[in-house]
Amino acid sequence: MLASFVDCHSHILPSGDDGARTADEAVALCRTAHARGTAVLFATPHVWPDLPLGAEREAAVRRVYAEVRARAELELRLGWELTPSRTLLREDPGRYVLEDTTSVLMEVPFVGPADLLVRLAEHTDRAGLQPVIAHPERSEAVQARPALAEELAARGWPLQVNGTSLLGRHGPVAEAIGWDLLERGLAALVASDGHRPTRPAALDEAWEAVSGRLGEDARRLFDGSALELGAAVSARTASRAATPGA
Repeated sequence: MLASFVDCHSHILPSGDDGARTADEAVALCRTAHARGTAVLFATPHVWPDLPLGAEREAAVRRVYAEVRARAELELRLGWELTPSRTLLREDPGRYVLEDTTSVLMEVPFVGPADLLVRLAEHTDRAGLQPVIAHPERSEAVQARPALAEELAARGWPLQVNGTSLLGRHGPVAEAIGWDLLERGLAALVASDGHRPTRPAALDEAWEAVSGRLGEDARRLFDGSALELGAAVSARTASRAATPGA
């Protein structure tokens, strides 16, 4: 399979969260992602209210990132996934951008209202950066009121749906909302949110499902267009395909 997917959301780096545990496991996850069609993978360790990004943690993550990137067999980039908190409203969101973009990944909290998310996204917007809203289909707030996702998209904030939601792995409600967001053109990205070998950073199955339903319209969801990466990735992919032994 020719690697072409851009996956903006994964937890394949050991970082103290619920993702990969070791550098070797991270490398294996990267290689699996590449074998299953991913060209660019963003490692996005969680920044939780109870797991902030202190200087010591950030230095440790950056060290293991450099080690894994050298062995990954794909283009690995660093970012973060923010769980909204009041502390983040006092920080410069530029610290958390997805590498080489102007986008900041943040999740709708799984439980409770989305008020803090909206405030964090507005804070990020005011800094001239683009909030990317992770897996709204899995959140209590959107499941209780699906129109919320439409309202977030209307603010110009790209919505990222999990491929595993579309495959039914987070329950029928998340699956139905995820497909609705895609079919109405409200979602801008499909990502893996991969965590571990039993939940890998792989997009091939989701691609087959989405392209089967949406045809050519599926490509924009998998090529990084919403991050303004699609053209660059397509050019690199075409170059590899034209190079013998690439």
